[in-house]
Amino acid sequence: MLDLPDLPREGFVTAQDYVYARLRNAIMVGAVQPESTLTIRGLADCMGISPTPIREALRRLGSERAIELLGNRRISIPGMTPERFEEIVSLRRALEGHAARRALPYVSQVLIDELALIDDRMDGHVRAGDFDALTTSNHAFHRLLYTANPHQQAMPAIESVWLQLGPFQRRVIRDVRQFYLVDRHKEILRALRERDCGALVRAIEDDIRDGIQQAGQLVLAEDRG
Repeated sequence: MLDLPDLPREGFVTAQDYVYARLRNAIMVGAVQPESTLTIRGLADCMGISPTPIREALRRLGSERAIELLGNRRISIPGMTPERFEEIVSLRRALEGHAARRALPYVSQVLIDELALIDDRMDGHVRAGDFDALTTSNHAFHRLLYTANPHQQAMPAIESVWLQLGPFQRRVIRDVRQFYLVDRHKEILRALRERDCGALVRAIEDDIRDGIQQAGQLVLAEDRG
């Protein structure tokens, strides 16, 4: 039985946009497993909605490389190989390092305080073992930082990478305590306060390495036996 996380429907959001947002969120937090196969009818039944907005949402998600359209109204979540994983993680480091560097001149103390509050919530999610909330808050932390740059163009590409990593990340997140021994967000906040661009980019790269890269490599090695 498919279990998609709930997502509040705000204001006058169309059915099409709501379906897209809910499916996108489910993939990004890893609620759908890699290599799983879904159907339009199954998704429509799960969400209590007609197939039409499902089809449009899936078309949009396919353009973001979050899913593969197989035909016969079937959809697959792409699997992960060591080569694909290395490519996606390398792209994430490059994109997010660039976005952080470009955002730094626009970061205010008010924004830093907001980031610190999100980081505090993340600490609570780790203690509670609520990894869906941890993933959501982690994305919120990084998104808030990168969009400090009013001219940024990187977020669509960054969120596409998050989508591609989401299903696999659910598999490896159980190892977060083993690898995430240093709170890299604290290092990010320190670099922002000190206006140290080099330290900021290093902290972003270390955050990605500790947050998913090392654990992901371990899981993939175990899969290969």
